[in-house]
Amino acid sequence: MTRIQHPLELLAPAKNADFGIEAIKHGADAVYIGGPAFGARYGAGNTLADIERLCAFAHRYHAKVFVALNTILRDDELEEARQLAWQIYQAGADALIIQDMGLLELDLPPIQLHASTQTDNRNPAKVRFLEDAGFSQVVLAREMTIKEVEKVAAETTLALEYFVHGALCVAYSGQCFISHAHTGRSANRGECSQACRLPYTLVDDKGKVITENQHLLSMKDNNQSANILALAQAGVSSFKIEGRLKDLSYVKNITAHYRSLLDAVIAQHPEFRRASSGRSTYTFTPHPEKTYNRGYTDYFANDRQDDIGAFDSPSFVGEPIGEVVAIGPGHFTVNAEIDFNNGDGVCFYDAHGEVVGVRINRVEGNKLFPVEVPAELTEGATLFRNHDQHFERALEKESAERHVSVQPVFAETADGFALTLRDEDGISVTVDLPHAKEAAKNAERAVAGLSEQLAKFGNTMFVAALPELQLSQAWFLPTGAINALRREATEQLEAARLAAHPRPPRATPAANPVTYPQDELTYLGNVFNAKARQFYEKHGVKLIADAYEANQEKGMVSLMITRHCLRYSFNLCPKEVKHLKPDPMTLVNGNEKLILKFDCKACEMHVIGKMKKGVKLNLGTIRPA
Repeated sequence: MTRIQHPLELLAPAKNADFGIEAIKHGADAVYIGGPAFGARYGAGNTLADIERLCAFAHRYHAKVFVALNTILRDDELEEARQLAWQIYQAGADALIIQDMGLLELDLPPIQLHASTQTDNRNPAKVRFLEDAGFSQVVLAREMTIKEVEKVAAETTLALEYFVHGALCVAYSGQCFISHAHTGRSANRGECSQACRLPYTLVDDKGKVITENQHLLSMKDNNQSANILALAQAGVSSFKIEGRLKDLSYVKNITAHYRSLLDAVIAQHPEFRRASSGRSTYTFTPHPEKTYNRGYTDYFANDRQDDIGAFDSPSFVGEPIGEVVAIGPGHFTVNAEIDFNNGDGVCFYDAHGEVVGVRINRVEGNKLFPVEVPAELTEGATLFRNHDQHFERALEKESAERHVSVQPVFAETADGFALTLRDEDGISVTVDLPHAKEAAKNAERAVAGLSEQLAKFGNTMFVAALPELQLSQAWFLPTGAINALRREATEQLEAARLAAHPRPPRATPAANPVTYPQDELTYLGNVFNAKARQFYEKHGVKLIADAYEANQEKGMVSLMITRHCLRYSFNLCPKEVKHLKPDPMTLVNGNEKLILKFDCKACEMHVIGKMKKGVKLNLGTIRPA
């Protein structure tokens, strides 16, 4: 299959329209945002008016807006979801991100469809099927290696989206049911209770404790900074930053960081190009380590490796900065080689392995004066900074501008003059200025003044190259007339850019699509309504079980399927240590016990449990908090 060379797209999260606008300013080619309902991040919903406002801003830069409508749906929610899809389209959105295949059986608007990571996209057959079903972009599983991405790319022309930064779900997306089993809050319905961040004790099949009170299902945060070129060459075209619930400083800092990395790749490799227009400039230097993270890993991108878990703490510990060398009344001293700021946040691990945080009131060099010196702090303790007040203050202000380059051409006409503005995308407008031709008394000064006024684009979205003057001689023209002409041309060019925004069309499903890769779907298929069942039956699936949220699975089942393996983490992998067998293990949290079973052929760990008594699905429509 001939692979299409898609533009490289930096895709940033938008908690709301204002966050999305800042992401665009800081270099995003596209943003993804939740709508009024049915998004897989409860509490990250937005009104249609806000989506329309975000689209109007993004489209000026030919950046795109994707709206997440990616929960599984009950039968009685399908019509509301269909109507919402049309409203989102009418608001100007460029794509819908969906999980529930029942939507494809409805009368959807002509909007591009993207397959959510919740559809469990981790092999060529699944992605090829989704292409034939009418999807245009697929969010690949976070666990996929670069080599696995290459294999998928060889079998499809779809745009492939890959998470490059942010929090990692330990389970394959769409294959995690522990939240519903324990609380009735379904991850597939946008209400994950994050059991993966809890502390557990690991016990082997003989009752031996392997480790106690660690966050054994909590992963470090994803950071693919070192793999951007390799991912692009493997076939990734959309580089996705996680974080629709993250704060604004995260969005600004991380978007700017990956913008610089992608620009460097594009500059050095002419086969790649950007997916939107304009260039961003910043008042700060991007620094991912200063933004909330649980430590960084590139996960499985370069195959299985050690140290991918954030076992010690699921919280942000920050950058290591030095050791405590002295403790005095109301202060302590650190042997750090950094500048501290009043208001910095620092932390350390106490004797029990718990993180203790401290806010610094006053700084005297390396002598720090907190509100109160914690009793747990000891000399020799390693100190971390998890809040850099100076850096955060810089991000609280206007921290980026994004400009589209434009070439002004000022020429004579039969009855006066005309200004043409042509932007970097080849879009142009011409505005006439009827005016008598009067020779300038000082030709040099007139030409310099004209060029200066034509190049003044101030706080608009444009930045000008040196104006081109097509004049037979220097003419006298009032400054006010030139400024009014430039302003009118600028407004017309903005409108022309909006009108010319290349809103992507809906892909046409294949006339003879490939059959679904499986002929039987268990509860893992997440089929929660009759339309989804109809979709799969139409594509060759013979046996279809209800989704886990239908509460039909009464016994012990896989509540999580993970590529993360605790046997491997504790050097107990049968592939690495030949005399060992993949015997089950147990995770214990209070009275809660979860059985771990190991599928060594697939190199997967299954976290097995059953639904707690009295658990029922939250039957309310998923709406923002």
